[in-house]
Amino acid sequence: MASIYIETFGCQMNEADSRYIADRALAAGYEIATDAARASVVVLNTCTVRDNAERRAYGRMGHFKALKVANPALKLVVCGCLAEQDRDRMQAAVPHLDAVFGTSELVRLGDALAAWRAGFGDDADEAIEERALLRPLGTAADCITDAFTHLRAFVTVQRGCSYYCTFCIVPHVRGRFDHRPMREILAEAHGAIATGARELTLVGQTVNAYKDPASGADFSDLLEAVSGLAGLERLTFVTSHPKDFTEKLARTLGTLPHLNPRLHLPVQSGSNPVLRRMNRKYTVEEYLEKVAGFRAHCPDWMLTTDAIVGFPGETEDDFVRTLDLFERVRFGQAFMFIYSQRRGTPAALWEQIPEATGSERLQRLADVVNRGMRILHEAKIGTLVRALVQGPSRKDPSKIAAKTTDNVTLIVADPGLPQAALVANPWLEIRVEHAFVWGGTGTLTGIADRYDASAQPVAAPVYDLIAAS
Repeated sequence: MASIYIETFGCQMNEADSRYIADRALAAGYEIATDAARASVVVLNTCTVRDNAERRAYGRMGHFKALKVANPALKLVVCGCLAEQDRDRMQAAVPHLDAVFGTSELVRLGDALAAWRAGFGDDADEAIEERALLRPLGTAADCITDAFTHLRAFVTVQRGCSYYCTFCIVPHVRGRFDHRPMREILAEAHGAIATGARELTLVGQTVNAYKDPASGADFSDLLEAVSGLAGLERLTFVTSHPKDFTEKLARTLGTLPHLNPRLHLPVQSGSNPVLRRMNRKYTVEEYLEKVAGFRAHCPDWMLTTDAIVGFPGETEDDFVRTLDLFERVRFGQAFMFIYSQRRGTPAALWEQIPEATGSERLQRLADVVNRGMRILHEAKIGTLVRALVQGPSRKDPSKIAAKTTDNVTLIVADPGLPQAALVANPWLEIRVEHAFVWGGTGTLTGIADRYDASAQPVAAPVYDLIAAS
């Protein structure tokens, strides 16, 4: 049977694009492979926002050459931001690639998959030695369709960005804002709900800058429209920009009951001079005003953010201001990075901060963030919460992982229920008992078919201690 293997690097936009690729492949008659060595097509969906992701992507291209040598019929494809940035040199640098597709060429990639499908037989029984080629190298398959995949769906509302932060390559590889018509978004969201999605995520590089090309409706209007779809259970979105976080949007967030209580609002730095050099288009004071307006309408929501340390020209005083901001605004989670030079961006040409300085600052900021996260997670101890099942825990498949609506990971013992029962009743009622920086653990007390439905009690697992001894 023809199959496709997908690895994704980078942000939620790439995750959404990988889901589109997987859907096109499934529609063309492919299966989703869990092992690259058994796939007919291998796709690397790449990122170029950070140097590490770029190096990893080129490293994986090199690793996959072994498969191409063993099976010349294999199609090796690269897409995404790195493919857009390096399209003129990538195929020359990596001659065993079969195709390179830029960020605006997903439809062409889908068409290519459909065209290639006829060339793959349905008796793809790969040799054991071929399947072993990549095992020592590690794999990270994405878009594997399992029993729980359909419970969450990404719906892209815009592509590109027009803000040109001096550290960011996105506008150069994804282009300026390109907003999808609201009618298309609503149709896709409706289709996802109809096929079992319990949680929708609206995705955009700067999602709250959305404008419907036909009517001019803004992101608040879009949220209201999606929230009105029949059958919707939960709705969330990423990623917002402080510049476009308005009083209207804060008010809308506080009035729509289907919204997950979590806002991701990247601050990047707590220093105004650094924000100016970043071209972030707001000051620290304006950011704090936005947070205050958000809190006035959504007092119980989780606030998460992004931060970059070691940006060119960042002084110790600049960094201390960032620490002070993070102490003042207790974020529920923060994605923290040492600044990484990106070819084609203004900041890449400026004098750089020593790597050791960036690493030391990152650790100091992480200490502040981790203390805050643990405190927030500890506040859940003793409470009953609803969380959407993810499936077996990656670290311990004998346990079940789930995500609360404010994006906290919870791990519980496998209740021993048939998988079909968890799929039909994917909302877990969990008594939180232990808290950690990454999330928490607890006891599963019930399951429900809908977020707002009463939970069916679940008995705690019974262990045979005599047999286990």
